[in-house]
Amino acid sequence: MTEMAPLSRRAAVEFVGTGALVAVVVGSGIQATKLSQDVGVQLLANSLATVFGLGVLILLLGPVSGAHFNPAVTLAAWWTGRRDGDGPALKEVAAYVPAQAAGAIGGAVLADAMFAEPLVSWSTHDRWAPHLWLGEVVATAGLILLIFGLARIGRAHLAPAAVASFIGAAYWFTSSTSFANPAVTIGRAFTDTFAGIAPASVLPFIAAQLVGLIVGITLVAVLFGRPAPAAEDIVVPHGDHHPAQASR
Repeated sequence: MTEMAPLSRRAAVEFVGTGALVAVVVGSGIQATKLSQDVGVQLLANSLATVFGLGVLILLLGPVSGAHFNPAVTLAAWWTGRRDGDGPALKEVAAYVPAQAAGAIGGAVLADAMFAEPLVSWSTHDRWAPHLWLGEVVATAGLILLIFGLARIGRAHLAPAAVASFIGAAYWFTSSTSFANPAVTIGRAFTDTFAGIAPASVLPFIAAQLVGLIVGITLVAVLFGRPAPAAEDIVVPHGDHHPAQASR
């Protein structure tokens, strides 16, 4: 097994990776609105950029931190690996989650700066509706099921392409356009652009994502049972036996 990177480095990777992800999401949204007035075209451009950006980030940074970029994924990794020590410890969770949230805010500010938008402008894009919250439950549960299901069946090496593909699809099949990520949800409140979310809508979205986290973990246990060792599983260098994992 490759030697584990120091926790400070892994937290820095989570900060940079989450920030880069949000910069991709917000920046491509701004660019899309400048190039087209068609909302469908805007969403297509936004989703494609996110798919490509997310896949690259997981491939590049996964070997260092696991490429969670998402508190829901970090919490799921801790919960599923807490008994056998395969997941992150609580001190790692405590380092990852704030780094992810701070990175998400930084990524939104960076995207605004690149397009000469106000650096911090609270979003006015209201996303307050029960059907949107249901969409977030579905998106987050599906993401957790995919990531940890792949690990259960020995196909963790497919995570970069599979996670990016799922998020790209979920842009279109969920009512909420699949945030599926508490840190990214917070970050997107800081930009009054295409990808933004009004601050008042943030907490219900995060609550729905946490419900989705529970549903996803439950589905993994029901459908796949306890994890079994598999020779083809990727073991990331920081010592956790979960695959590179992320979401927007």
